[in-house]
Amino acid sequence: MPSVEGGGVEKNFFIISNYLANKLDKVFLITAENNLSKKIKNIEIVYPRSNFWRSKARFRKYIICVFLLIKILLRNRNILVFTFQANLYAILVCKLFRIKVISRSNSSPSGWSKNFIKNYIYKVGLNLADTIIVNSIEFKQEMKKKFSINATHIYNPLNKNEIIKLSKKKVKNLFPKKTLKIISVGRLVDQKNQLTLLKAINIIKNLYTVRVVLIGRGVDFYKIKDYIKLKKLSKIVKVFYTPNPFPYIKQADLFILPSKYEGLPNVLLESIVLKKVIISSACPTGPKEILLDGKAGLLFKVGNHIELSQKIVFYIKNKTKCKKLLNNSIKKLDRFDYKINLKKYLSVIKKKF
Repeated sequence: MPSVEGGGVEKNFFIISNYLANKLDKVFLITAENNLSKKIKNIEIVYPRSNFWRSKARFRKYIICVFLLIKILLRNRNILVFTFQANLYAILVCKLFRIKVISRSNSSPSGWSKNFIKNYIYKVGLNLADTIIVNSIEFKQEMKKKFSINATHIYNPLNKNEIIKLSKKKVKNLFPKKTLKIISVGRLVDQKNQLTLLKAINIIKNLYTVRVVLIGRGVDFYKIKDYIKLKKLSKIVKVFYTPNPFPYIKQADLFILPSKYEGLPNVLLESIVLKKVIISSACPTGPKEILLDGKAGLLFKVGNHIELSQKIVFYIKNKTKCKKLLNNSIKKLDRFDYKINLKKYLSVIKKKF
């Protein structure tokens, strides 16, 4: 895991890694980060000593981690490699050393390169892995269709008790009374598409009393702030980052996910745990699966801010119906239980050793 950036992928990585460390004889973590000792237990962390490799550039981190992987494989061939990131690099190295490798893909191929040559490289490279793990059924279907890969589907491990515990931390109430309280959590990048949400809010801002909280950080921060300023939304929308968004999700009425693509968005599962009605884009992959094709939450077409504004108005006028959708989503949460899905990870690994 070369680059740890604080998103949903990293949450899954820490949960899975710590579980495996308690079940296997020896686990190494290869990363470019040097500050993970508090989050990783019983794992030997292998990382570069120079700060040069801890720049913001992912590619630089990938290169040094490939080098560190090669050093380990030169000393010990009795190893199974499990790659969460820089998957193609790790797979190719493992095949050169005749080492078994499991690759976990995190987000839908719909968000990968549109370039034919790159897609061909993905197809050839990923098929070299001994096992490909994906986190939703729709994702598995996409991998089969696009890359002829028979992936293994394992849902993200969801720890409901931990989410509820973290949500109880006392924080400032960001939402005034008698307002529609909307929250969205995700990296501020093109994939997460927060501008679609802001455009929808701009349509209804003079019709309803709305407050919006965006929690995240990323390269689109200034683009988002500029839009807020341009449309005079500063009194309606707050943007900030916190590693624990759960107390703020707990304050909200409505969680909105406007993403262009996902894998299986943790934040939707976490919001259901905290009993929030969800409006999500029907993006590939995950939201439709979590929300039972609209029977457990409201869905809108990716990028369609007009339809999103209509869904928000539907929630305002039909809260009882939306509450029933929420109850449907809560009833189906057990399929994401972390104990069930962590055992599946261990089973896959034991089969390959």
